[in-house]
Amino acid sequence: MIKEFTNEPLTDFTKEENIKKMKEALAKVRKDFGREYDLIIDGQHIKANDKFNSYNPAKKDEVLGIFQKATEKEAELAINAALKRFEEWRYFSTKERALILLRAANIMRKRRFELNATMVYEVGKNWLEADADTAEAIDFLEFYAREAIRYAQDQPLTPYPGEFNELKYIPLGVGIIIPPWNFPLAILCGMTSAAVVTGNTVVLKPASDSPLIAYKFMEVMIEAGIPNGVINYLTGPGSIAGNYLVAHPKTRFIAFTGSKEVGLKIVELAGKTQPGQIWIKRVIAEMGGKDFIIIDNEADLVDALPGVIASAYGFQGQKCSACSRLIIHQDVYDQFVKMLVDTAATIKIGPPEYQENYLGPVINANAFSSIMNYIEIGKKEGKLVLGGKQSALANEGYFIEPTIFIDVSPDARIAQEEIFGPVLAVIKARDFEEAIRIANHTEYGLTGAFYSKNRQKIAQAKRLLHCGNLYINRKCTGALVGVHPFGGFNMSGTDSKAGGRDYLALFLQAKSISERL
Repeated sequence: MIKEFTNEPLTDFTKEENIKKMKEALAKVRKDFGREYDLIIDGQHIKANDKFNSYNPAKKDEVLGIFQKATEKEAELAINAALKRFEEWRYFSTKERALILLRAANIMRKRRFELNATMVYEVGKNWLEADADTAEAIDFLEFYAREAIRYAQDQPLTPYPGEFNELKYIPLGVGIIIPPWNFPLAILCGMTSAAVVTGNTVVLKPASDSPLIAYKFMEVMIEAGIPNGVINYLTGPGSIAGNYLVAHPKTRFIAFTGSKEVGLKIVELAGKTQPGQIWIKRVIAEMGGKDFIIIDNEADLVDALPGVIASAYGFQGQKCSACSRLIIHQDVYDQFVKMLVDTAATIKIGPPEYQENYLGPVINANAFSSIMNYIEIGKKEGKLVLGGKQSALANEGYFIEPTIFIDVSPDARIAQEEIFGPVLAVIKARDFEEAIRIANHTEYGLTGAFYSKNRQKIAQAKRLLHCGNLYINRKCTGALVGVHPFGGFNMSGTDSKAGGRDYLALFLQAKSISERL
């Protein structure tokens, strides 16, 4: 009997034993820096002609690993391997597939500190953020294993005299999994495990900034017993996935998490029928946001402050759910801005391998340049009251100070465009109604939060605020699997809800069978 799903507890890093384990894991992972990693196609380790490196964004010249730069040749091998293995994997029992996920969850628990340490180095997560990423990956494995079993059960149908009727959920085929670098284990694991536990086979193309943690995910799945060719690990340029694999006539679906620009290109390319293609490709896309927190004049300001700080500056603001627009009622505007600036100024910046550092680096040189460019734009669009500069550590890694602009227009670029960095635009609202209008005034609709003690306003906010994940009197980041099914509206994605009870349906198709008695 599989027990009911519960979320994986986070590690308590106030305990000396956990601090010791984390430091040991960081040292262990560091010993493997510079190692070369192969492609894994149909269980075979394959090298490509060209290579690329994974770097530590906190020490930008430090090479974590050397990876294969796959070409269309290797991509074709991966598609064919997945296609061949699908004919076997699709007929595995759901319980067999679910047990592989449950075993993988247990392996992740045993390797938890190593996985945490890998993300600290590879994408610049602090200890808490890295541990939460690993915990979420475990949650996805546990939750989707149970959900797959639920989908495989007898489905309720209206009885009809003289017939025996059934509805079966069956897999789609070969999918392309294109995860992001910002949740390089959790989201990768969630999309991949959802696809394979439902009987599909996949080509996994990790982000070029986070191939190492993806390789360790492959190690976990292989140890858990995933058959060869069910997950094919293909590193290399984004164009391999975004063009060749998405366009391939044998690709049945694409699961993507990343930028709006890339997501829309995938949707467009997947919509073009290729010679030999006999289905309409399904796209499951999550594409970011321009998320808000509203501070009402009847909010508990002391309670709201840590929620804003965590939402805006957790993982350097590099979450699709991060608060980048803070909308404050004019009655409490000056008071809350002072509280915010004073607190944000105390945030400790530095290499996240050291526990005391909260704010690490942004992911790479392109991100650094883009964020600094938006800061220059922000200086023309609002009043800079904190930050606005690269950190003193910027020569070593991609560090940017926590930045706050106040008196920003709702139409300003820094209030409309996704920046994906530690930059917060603060907007003054005349009243509750204007705050709602400002919050809804972007092309996105992913997350938002509303702080108020007024129950009538809360009820109105629940009705009127248009986003996929709305939080009342808490931060707008930190969705938990099974608790807060995650996914947004408008240009934030295709309305899929990761970690929710309808998510696996996106990787399945329903077959109705009727037999006359």
